Amino acid sequence: MPKSLFIFAEIKPKSEHFEEAKKAIVSILTQTRAEEGCRSFNLFNSPDQSTLYLFEEWDDQTALDKHYTQPYTAEVFKAYEDWLAEPPRILPLDSVR
Repeated sequence: MPKSLFIFAEIKPKSEHFEEAKKAIVSILTQTRAEEGCRSFNLFNSPDQSTLYLFEEWDDQTALDKHYTQPYTAEVFKAYEDWLAEPPRILPLDSVR
């Protein structure tokens, strides 16, 4: 099986923007999952509704970079400039097996 690029992102919106921040990602789930090179794109939130988590799997860095250039992705990034309490924590991961 070809090696994938895994990304785990921890996103902490300001409390007053949590629902907007979540809806922004939910609104691009279908489009993102349909992108060439996207193997998985899943959103989770913490039980206390303070943190969002994205778990992504991409064919490679090129596919992820292309995702970042999509207009719908750029819209979310732009909104997040004002909505986030701190910069997202992005963890690229390698599969052990």
